[in-house]
Amino acid sequence: MRKLAAVVCLLSAMMLPAAHAAEVAVLDWRAALMNTQSAQASLSRLEGQIGNQQREAQSLGNELQQIQQRLQNEGDTMAQSQRESLIGELQQKGSRFEQLRQEVMQTQQRSEQQFLESAEAKLEQAVAQVLERHGIDVLVEPQGVLHSGVDLPNVTDEVTQIFDTLN
Repeated sequence: MRKLAAVVCLLSAMMLPAAHAAEVAVLDWRAALMNTQSAQASLSRLEGQIGNQQREAQSLGNELQQIQQRLQNEGDTMAQSQRESLIGELQQKGSRFEQLRQEVMQTQQRSEQQFLESAEAKLEQAVAQVLERHGIDVLVEPQGVLHSGVDLPNVTDEVTQIFDTLN
């Protein structure tokens, strides 16, 4: 009986289709997108939109540091009215700095969201072409690979190149 069971198992195993290893590759989709011509154009447009605000915020940041330093160094020896005036200036410029920072962040987030929405279909198309071209069964992000005994092909640059050719 044991011999019969062993033979049946052996025959069953021989009849199963041979399992093949899945083709696995790595894609850093963020890098693929950020290296595209359309991403670079989007970043240039964004810089044009927020460049003045960033420069103003940088200038205000420098002024705030100078005022704080002055208050720390000379605050004890200053007249009360002068100290209060500097504190008021610090608060006013601090508020403006925070307002600019919020505006810049919101504009950046909107721009990023718009770009991602407009690029999603093209990215999917570029990835599909690379998967088909290389017969890739499994695509993983570089951060998602805990261990690999072999170097996995990285298709990030190829996806970027194909993305740039799509209309």
